[in-house]
Amino acid sequence: MRLALMAAAWLSAATAHAADVRVRTTSGDLVGTSTPAAQVFKGVPYAQPPLGRLRWAPPQPMSWTGERRAEAFGMPCLQRTDPGGAPNGGGVSGPSSEDCLYLNVWAPAKARKAPVMVWLYGGGGTMGSGHVRAYHGDAFARDGVVLVTINYRLGALGGFAHPALSAAAGPEEGLGNYHLLDAMAALRWVRDNAEAFGGDPRNVTLFGQSAGATMVANLVTSPMAKGLFDKAIIQSTGSLPTPATPMERAEARGAQLATAMGLPGASASLEQLRGASAADVVLKDRVLGAGLRTVLDGRVKTQSIMDSFAGGAAIDVPLIIGTTSDEGRLSGTQRVATHAMTGAPVWQYFFDYVPDWRRPDQPNGVPHAGEIPYVFDTLAADRAGARMTPADHAVAARVHSCWVAFAKAAKDATGLTCAEGFHWPARTEANGRAVAIFAERPRLGRAAELRSPPNGAPPGPTSRDEE
Repeated sequence: MRLALMAAAWLSAATAHAADVRVRTTSGDLVGTSTPAAQVFKGVPYAQPPLGRLRWAPPQPMSWTGERRAEAFGMPCLQRTDPGGAPNGGGVSGPSSEDCLYLNVWAPAKARKAPVMVWLYGGGGTMGSGHVRAYHGDAFARDGVVLVTINYRLGALGGFAHPALSAAAGPEEGLGNYHLLDAMAALRWVRDNAEAFGGDPRNVTLFGQSAGATMVANLVTSPMAKGLFDKAIIQSTGSLPTPATPMERAEARGAQLATAMGLPGASASLEQLRGASAADVVLKDRVLGAGLRTVLDGRVKTQSIMDSFAGGAAIDVPLIIGTTSDEGRLSGTQRVATHAMTGAPVWQYFFDYVPDWRRPDQPNGVPHAGEIPYVFDTLAADRAGARMTPADHAVAARVHSCWVAFAKAAKDATGLTCAEGFHWPARTEANGRAVAIFAERPRLGRAAELRSPPNGAPPGPTSRDEE
């Protein structure tokens, strides 16, 4: 009898867990699932599959008739994965596909005018996916934020130029930067459909880490992206000072890749390029490194990131920017933070929390990507999640609360109030270019105190990275 009651209770809980929830979008009707934490919609196509004639073309709108069930994540964009099943450097295992332009939504139940955050994952521009467990949005939805994660084209399928593509493009059509065009298409979809999920289309925060943060910085400095987001967060990119690739050089590298695939180099036709094996594109790109992160096409990108910030041409939106304490990516961050101070408020952070049990293998501070499960409050999804302590989870709650506070803040806010009353002011000359230093307890420091420790040196104050 007791077993029967337990089984009935389990069945009831499972049924409640899997309750359907429906929304109507501009693409068609969606059926997601309602959980105690969120309403979740997985594998939502925001553009047509970039196959055949749509390879190396701007993403095109997608629609369907009837109800589309959104209960399973879409395939990650095509990338190399471990045949043994171990996650690659972007956290992805198993199959991937050229048909990959999908997004995922975690929305608070009965939300209305909730802030929206759109996440761009890292992975060097060649790996990663929006459905990696560390990026799930349950905590954001719990705290009143609609979280959207997207897939975008990777490697040479996402960043590629060739004379045939340039000759065929329309006068205003973006070239080369297909990963950025994907992100813009997703942002348009989010803007058009935010209200269906209880979100506010006029309060969209774009954020990303590593390669995703480079994309955020490129979009903040792209004239084509103006109006698609209202705030931005740049987490740990080392590419801020890196010049973009001129179109002539980008086309030459594209011709080199075409030759490597057995095509007639710069003379290859559109049909030949788009008829090539996608797997071969990925393989040859891995050997040649022909995939491009940013192309100066004069449309999507008219200037390199640093030139745009330095010249005051970046889109003027509130900004969070920062790094972890042991990744060597501080200098460009400091420069952009200083340039951005002339416009909308900018907040800077320095993530420096290493759990006690991780100090033996992280003696110099927090490595690249170490802040992600704290920002998302997904420590339980970490591969070492079972070793996390209450102190670790408390730090995650505090850091996560600051990202939520930024998403909820008014556009003219000059300070953020995080969990437990921590006040994080925007960076100004009057406050010594304040920086939130996230350690066991958050504290305010100054930009001039920060450095990334070289070659095992312990963190300490210096001004060498500060402009």
